[in-house]
Amino acid sequence: MLDRIFKLGKESAIYGLSSIVGRFLNFLLVPLYTNFLAKAEVGISGFLYSYIAFAFVIYGYGMDSAYMRFVASAEANEKKHLVSAPFFSLLGSSFLFSLIIYFTAVPIEGLLNGATGRGDLVGHAAWILFIRYSAWILFFDTLAIVPFAYLRMQNKAKLFAGLRILNIVITIVLTVIMFVLLHMRVEVVFIANLIASALTSLVLLWIISPELTLRIPWKLYKEMLGFGLPYIPASLAGIAIQVIDRPILKAMTNDETVGIYTANYRLGVLMMLVVGMFDYAWRPFFLTHAKDADAPKMFSRVFTYFLALLMLVFITGTMFIEDIVRIRLFGGHFIGSEYWGGLKIVPVILLAYVFTGAYVNFVVGVYLEKKTKYLPYATGAGAAANIIANYLLIPPLGIMGAALATLISYVVMAAGIYFPSQKFYHVEYEWGRILRLCLATGIVVGLFLAFHPDPATLSGVSTKLAMTALFFVLVFVLRVFDPADIKETKDALTKMFTRT
Repeated sequence: MLDRIFKLGKESAIYGLSSIVGRFLNFLLVPLYTNFLAKAEVGISGFLYSYIAFAFVIYGYGMDSAYMRFVASAEANEKKHLVSAPFFSLLGSSFLFSLIIYFTAVPIEGLLNGATGRGDLVGHAAWILFIRYSAWILFFDTLAIVPFAYLRMQNKAKLFAGLRILNIVITIVLTVIMFVLLHMRVEVVFIANLIASALTSLVLLWIISPELTLRIPWKLYKEMLGFGLPYIPASLAGIAIQVIDRPILKAMTNDETVGIYTANYRLGVLMMLVVGMFDYAWRPFFLTHAKDADAPKMFSRVFTYFLALLMLVFITGTMFIEDIVRIRLFGGHFIGSEYWGGLKIVPVILLAYVFTGAYVNFVVGVYLEKKTKYLPYATGAGAAANIIANYLLIPPLGIMGAALATLISYVVMAAGIYFPSQKFYHVEYEWGRILRLCLATGIVVGLFLAFHPDPATLSGVSTKLAMTALFFVLVFVLRVFDPADIKETKDALTKMFTRT
């Protein structure tokens, strides 16, 4: 069993390479933004990208998930049609959507800024231009949806990772050139993204072109739509949980506060990375192994191992984030000192992503049984909790209220998908081990909060390293993993690395 789990981990690592490299490179841009851009400019990009995230769900209408689900059980001679149907569907619909956004950019700008005001930093014409850039970013990103899903289902993880990295490298290079050499401002974020997305989509189109055919099996396409369309409300609710706090925060405060919140929210990137790279490999994995005799037990063990990794990331991120932001860079700090007041939200965001990881694990049942109609209920409940919590908590707590609202929503979403998923595909999760793992995490984080070692000092860093080591000790003392697990893990790793 563990050899298959480690294969999952290996594939997760390959898929995650693109995210790790990309997120790290993007993370290195944060010092540039926080040291040289106004807080309001950071807030503007975060505000608009929250709406891009919503629009992308509608643009894609679940076609990637539908393709992966149907191709997993399709006959060889059907697979070409399964690429063509969703690809040409997305090509036509996304082009139409982007044309509509492009020609209605003026009223859209009025709707976006009518309630809160656009402020004095950028004018009416600039906002309209940003919206038009966003329309074509959405178009090209949508063209990449099915090709990337195709690479995942073909187990071409290295090519997938390479193309993702190419996209991000292009974005970074163009951003640096336009920002540092051409002295452009916030428009760089949109222009660099647009060019990188266009180039990546063209490469992907060339890769899948041999698989494309104009013979569309309409009956099968309708079935795919039936599977994919429920992802729209579910995904919209999921995106709302991730980004709705920005518009609400902007309405209740200002662009500067949104900028501080956005910059610190991004510091939770490592946890998001781990969950994202796992998700890329997890869906093809459980689709492939769902019929194995020991599949439920294996899925349970995957969750335990994965949660242990997330807890380690949570502990280290919580303790060392203050040391990271104080690193000297570009004549300033890694994160501008005027943003440090928002660091308090980072542990909350990290913990929220832990529950995102739980949701990703729990989705197995509804996915395997094609019961996607349950997804909107779970994510919708999470989104409703998020909106209500934002309006209740932001006035008294500010950005901490927005962060807590995010955490609450992910807890609700994970719980909401757990019960229907268990109904359709029961997995006996190792709750005893999981509770002991949470206890070990709580002890270490509690000690850190009680003593709070000084950041960026030798004594402080040493104390935090000792606390991290204590976590490993507690994991074994509390028997989260017993000697049999360790032996099985050793044997599986040996087998994996000695296999020719």
